[in-house]
Amino acid sequence: MTQNKRTKKWQPPFYGLWTRVPARLRGWWNKNTWNKLVATFFAVLIFAVSGMYGIARWYIYRHSKEPLKLGATFIPDYAVALGLDPKDTMDAMVNDLGVKRFRLVSYWENGEHEQGQYDFSFLDWQFEKAQAAGAEVSLAIGLRQPRWPECHTPDWAEKLSKHEWEPQLKNYIKAVVERYRDHPALVSYQLENEFLLTVFGDCFDHDRQRLIDEYNLVKSLDSGHTLIVSRSDNAIPSWPVGEPRADLIGASIYKRVWDRTITNRYFEYPLPAWYYAFLAGGAELTTGRNTFIHELQAESWLPDGFSMDDAPVEEMYKSISPERLRKRFSYGVATGMKTLDLWGAEWWYFMKEKRDNPELWNTAKEEFDRYQ
Repeated sequence: MTQNKRTKKWQPPFYGLWTRVPARLRGWWNKNTWNKLVATFFAVLIFAVSGMYGIARWYIYRHSKEPLKLGATFIPDYAVALGLDPKDTMDAMVNDLGVKRFRLVSYWENGEHEQGQYDFSFLDWQFEKAQAAGAEVSLAIGLRQPRWPECHTPDWAEKLSKHEWEPQLKNYIKAVVERYRDHPALVSYQLENEFLLTVFGDCFDHDRQRLIDEYNLVKSLDSGHTLIVSRSDNAIPSWPVGEPRADLIGASIYKRVWDRTITNRYFEYPLPAWYYAFLAGGAELTTGRNTFIHELQAESWLPDGFSMDDAPVEEMYKSISPERLRKRFSYGVATGMKTLDLWGAEWWYFMKEKRDNPELWNTAKEEFDRYQ
């Protein structure tokens, strides 16, 4: 005798789990399309943030055994603008702060003030000072380098068309690399600071092909040193997957700035330290390259109408105070990146020497001592 088989009704995947959801929640979900959209949005958001956090924790763990290196940018022109002697400033950074890593600049306007005549005398002094102190140097090269106006073009080159000034710039880059590639203090080059950041700086050319050509030029002259290309601040759209594929990726972190565009008030980016660990980890997973902090904000960002020369201390402290500076060190360390270059050492020294306020300098000294 043949037994009739009952046809089993099709059920969607995970139907059993769905039947265990409280009836009230199932009713809310089925109520209308908007409820489903809201729930789906938050589910995707939670999934995305969890994935980002997982990548961040992976990156921090992966590099946890590496030694921490603290450094500082030093720009003689900025020291002079603050009324300081640049040699005294670097002396203090070496002998008082104990800086063992310097990010130096090779401004085109200074090194070739007159066309075809190179002058590296003061940059030579900085290299020798660093070497004598047992410090390493990461050298900025190219047209765009740290500090306003970002692109430091000689007056004579501003009068030229691109097909005229670009070969002259490459000649200058070649002269810089050939002069310092064998120097014992040199550990890396930083090519064209935040080249693709078009919204900041007085720059007239952001052609990626020029960046690629300069990268290839430097590599042809010196393949033995690390060549760094930096991404723009806080921006995922600058994910470093395009050409040129740098040896090391530079990231800048600015936490508290004056927002002149929308709020006209101080704005603090609400980004946890692990967010930058995620950017570094994501970049390492997709490009195979590591990331370091080439510019960690440790200097006040003032509103329009104020200058570093005479702004009230209480106004400066709204952006960076001694306590905020201390937290900035710990924030940088918490990202898991193992090389941090602080931004603002000339200003700390200015506050100490010209404003009779050594609080920032002393705080920085304590933090350098603590982490080094």
